[in-house]
Amino acid sequence: MIAKDTLIQLVKACQRGEEKAQAAFYEHYKRRMMGICRRYARTTFEAEDIFQEAFIKVFLKIGTVQDPGAIDFWVKSLMTRTAIDHYRKNSPYWLVEDADKPGVLPDESDPFDVLGFLEQQEIIQVISALPDGYRMVVNLYLIDGYEHHEIAELLGISAGTSKSQLSRAKAHLRKILQESGLTTENAHEKG
Repeated sequence: MIAKDTLIQLVKACQRGEEKAQAAFYEHYKRRMMGICRRYARTTFEAEDIFQEAFIKVFLKIGTVQDPGAIDFWVKSLMTRTAIDHYRKNSPYWLVEDADKPGVLPDESDPFDVLGFLEQQEIIQVISALPDGYRMVVNLYLIDGYEHHEIAELLGISAGTSKSQLSRAKAHLRKILQESGLTTENAHEKG
């Protein structure tokens, strides 16, 4: 982990185009940012594509960063937006506007409760099995902490559709977890 002051200096050196600084910057962020890309992608190959595209954007746009102290948020936001753009560009029907069809869940346990007992790799695997639109909303809401109105703005949908996608994602996750034999009861035994 790089100290805050050192990171600020590193950002300024990247803004000047210093190659050693860019290499150090890349090394500092590559694992965390690849993790973000893997959460949004269906496959490792797709995650690598998103990651590469996002890092190109990072170095092309780093000169616009006015507050180097906020670089963590800026890089994470750029990675997330690049992943979203990837699906907009490559899958025109990745998200279905279905706000008029509320996704009602049966009164069963919340599948997100089970995720807390899984290893990181297992969580990524379960989330990557979701359809694109569901996966985007789950990542943005559950993991990245966006509110539904913010997700709506990012994805160009209504807040109602975001809520519906999350509800449907829960039902889909519940099915995936049940098919793999993971329930709240046996997840407690695992954790």
